[in-house]
Amino acid sequence: MGKKKIVNKGSDENIKSGSRSKKISRRKMDSGILYVQSTFNNTKILLTDTKGNAVASSSSGALGFRGAKKGTPFAAAKAAEVLSEKAEQMGLKTIKVIVKGVGAGRESSIRGFISKGIDISSIEDQTPVPFNGPKAPKPRRI
Repeated sequence: MGKKKIVNKGSDENIKSGSRSKKISRRKMDSGILYVQSTFNNTKILLTDTKGNAVASSSSGALGFRGAKKGTPFAAAKAAEVLSEKAEQMGLKTIKVIVKGVGAGRESSIRGFISKGIDISSIEDQTPVPFNGPKAPKPRRI
């Protein structure tokens, strides 16, 4: 057989739950940057401090939405609300929003943050747009 492992359930649970809540409440910040990446299939939201270091993130898929429901504005709003609750615990007051992508969750994720009372200082669109595009196909020879 193998070696038997003795586990104290009470001590492990206290360590896990305590370290997670301390990690969120320990970091205090008053402003940050919110990155919203919205595709047709999913919406990812990342909260960083002013230097660009990641603090918290959320996405439609992480909340349990699957398939075509991940790309809906409702799923994006729910992901933003979850992230805004984490931001409130950190003491976040104002954010700068940077949006990438052309999906349906662009606007609704920003509205999810507004509904929780966090002020938005600016909204910037960094969606990559091709200025030349792919090479055109050759003309057909008959």
